[in-house]
Amino acid sequence: MDRENLLKMVRRFPDKPGVYLMHDSGGRTIYIGKAKSLKKRVSSYFRHAGFASPRLTRLVADIEDISTIRTESDAEAMILESRLIKLYQPFFNVELKMGEKYPFIKITSEDFPRVLVSRFKQDDNCVYIGPFVKVRYLRSLVRLAERYFPLRTCSSPLKADKPPARERPCMRHTLGLCLAPCAGLCTEAAYRERVADLVMLLQGCGADLANNLHKRMNAAAKGMEFEEAARLRDTIRAIWRVNRQKISDPFTTGNDGDEWVPLKRLQEELGLAILPWRIDGFDISHTSGEHTVGVVVVFEQGIANPSLYRRFNVATVDDVDDFRSMEETVTRRYKRCMNSEEPLPQLILIDGGPAQLDFAGRALDSLGLGSIAVAALAKREEEIFVPGRRDPLRLDPTDPGLLLLQRVRDEAHRFAITSHRTKRNKKFSRSALEDIPGMGKNRVSQLLSRFGGIRAIARLSQDELASVPGIGDVLAERILTALDMTV
Repeated sequence: MDRENLLKMVRRFPDKPGVYLMHDSGGRTIYIGKAKSLKKRVSSYFRHAGFASPRLTRLVADIEDISTIRTESDAEAMILESRLIKLYQPFFNVELKMGEKYPFIKITSEDFPRVLVSRFKQDDNCVYIGPFVKVRYLRSLVRLAERYFPLRTCSSPLKADKPPARERPCMRHTLGLCLAPCAGLCTEAAYRERVADLVMLLQGCGADLANNLHKRMNAAAKGMEFEEAARLRDTIRAIWRVNRQKISDPFTTGNDGDEWVPLKRLQEELGLAILPWRIDGFDISHTSGEHTVGVVVVFEQGIANPSLYRRFNVATVDDVDDFRSMEETVTRRYKRCMNSEEPLPQLILIDGGPAQLDFAGRALDSLGLGSIAVAALAKREEEIFVPGRRDPLRLDPTDPGLLLLQRVRDEAHRFAITSHRTKRNKKFSRSALEDIPGMGKNRVSQLLSRFGGIRAIARLSQDELASVPGIGDVLAERILTALDMTV
């Protein structure tokens, strides 16, 4: 690609965080970098005629193409940059290629575990949470854990089935910073409960943890244990503060090699320019053309991210037409992404065959997104269809790339069916009540909000239903008679 076309491409990059991959004339990845703004960062390489560093001068001279991967945040871009550098080993990257690692919080596997900070994840049965991209945030989180979930810090070998190692606890216990298992002041069960609470906090399950602590706080208050109830109350408040301030920014990962093998296989088999770090999976569900729903599920690094799933009520198709329903869903999905500059995938997977693939491709072309790789996976023979290829691709049933595509396809199918049933049942429940003479929208809403659903209403006795303000005996009998025929 000549320099003028390269600059035109860079000017179209989003003003959003992400990772950029620079390639030479042979298609090799020669440099990988992160950016808070892809457009500004990559443009900076082409603003000068020369650089003080010969390394940068040579890098810019060798650039023939640039690929980008949009991320939700600059912290996520930092993690992705590190992993891609270790995977591709680009010539011009030095620091991260040489082994710099982001830190983890490590919870040891002892009878009475300790909390440590480690830059290396080992196979030692310990619990590792992270990595954390900003060490100062990690330290803040550790200090928070010390205050509200205090565990021991001494390295004394303690065993639950042996006598206490000390007669008197240390000063940390006096300050409320340790449960003092070394002096036998805490049972293994109580200590393990505190460890489990801390793990929930560090893994981002703050809401569930707060609910659990709230139940314990109520129980402590009923048992007249007011000091414990006050401690739990303060802990709950601290958890909500953490959630609001987003102090921690861990990026939970497993074994790098195991997670990235399927992505590498897909890149090789589908001939993708870059690793399919983000895969969008599409499916359609309906009942004889009624209540049609299109959905998209998102997999990042081969792992489902339900927070990014989206559903669309198909509006332009009135009959059984999966093809045009797919076209509408894909169009609406990526119009929304483009308008809000959301990340685009490196691979789009369609549940279906060549026809569904063709209509999805038409939708992408109409939006100017024809450069995004797209494939379709047919259920019966597990054949992979790609544009421009006459024969489908058949991979070994145990191929990790195929197994990943199957997970994406099956998750999209599950989410589509669930979304369709929810839409159908909601409409059925409301219409079944609104068709009853004397039942307007306000009364329907009142009953549904009070009892939770049509089945719950159908199980009521006539006296119970008649006691609801505005219903009465006559209308209650009419409602139960109608529901008895439909539920």
